[in-house]
Amino acid sequence: MKHLLNTLYILSEDIYLALDGENITANRTGQVAARYPLHTLQNIITFSYAGASPALLGACAKHEIGFAFFTPRGKFLARSCGSSVGNVLLRREQYRIADDLMSSAKLARIMILGKLYNTRQSIERTRRDHGLRIDENKFSAVSQQIQLLLPQVRDETSLERLRGLEGTGASAYFNVFDDMILGDKTTFYFHGRNRRPPLDAVNALLSFAYSLLAHDCAHALEGVGLDAYVGFLHRDRPGRTSLALDLMEELRPYMADRFVLTLINNRMIKPTDFIYLESGAVRMTENSRKSFLKSWQDKKKETLTHPFLKEKLEWGMIPHIQALLLARYLRHDLDEYPPFLWK
Repeated sequence: MKHLLNTLYILSEDIYLALDGENITANRTGQVAARYPLHTLQNIITFSYAGASPALLGACAKHEIGFAFFTPRGKFLARSCGSSVGNVLLRREQYRIADDLMSSAKLARIMILGKLYNTRQSIERTRRDHGLRIDENKFSAVSQQIQLLLPQVRDETSLERLRGLEGTGASAYFNVFDDMILGDKTTFYFHGRNRRPPLDAVNALLSFAYSLLAHDCAHALEGVGLDAYVGFLHRDRPGRTSLALDLMEELRPYMADRFVLTLINNRMIKPTDFIYLESGAVRMTENSRKSFLKSWQDKKKETLTHPFLKEKLEWGMIPHIQALLLARYLRHDLDEYPPFLWK
């Protein structure tokens, strides 16, 4: 259980929430494990299968407290809210900003800054941890190149030019991605990003990680009442969760790329975990996907200190916290959206 930004997160699978007077009780096997005053909360997000009592849901609706249900793996199920709250004002503001290119660029700029900052942090982490195994000059040059892009992004007001700067930074970053791979280079090599379908084992792993992260971001956005299909950097396209793709940009280097590199460099994934098709496409085997998912879920339980909140939380909560901060910004509770900056 975690209480952040007036939001109560229930992370344990066996917690049943109930109402006791003006308090919420978190119950495990019939015993009260924790108690929270109802008036201190604005949202409740639960990842428990045990659920909540009808009385509590009614009280939350009466007090205009949002209540979102997720599976333990993070899939969004439903959201309950009072008749006077809904999410209409939040979503109308989201749509207004999305319809205005200048306002969209303001948010897209922050998200791209977060992405470039985190790609540089990833490069610097490899320089620090494996300095003797890499081309130090090459890494230093790319790190400096990305560093010089940051003030350009900060001052840019055009969405198209922002996309160009983001592309420049991504190209520089991926130029050293192969050097970050320290495992078996006969199987695990990176000669550029390719997808639909992936043409090598590393791209197959990255595509799978990006897919999982995009789903986690989409579910997190739905949980706070935002429309995952209406983005700012990524424009509307039928069937595409554009806002989830926006949110995951700043999270890719830390939550997806470093995760894949850890699997490879720690030999948690093997050359036999892939299927090579005659078309040139490379797919993960069913067993390797299961192993990947288990490692992903295990990673979600690790703790870190959030750079903006300065609070310890689980790795898997990052998309939910960023979605909540984005909603706070859109409601004008924050002057600026704070991206996740990996320390």
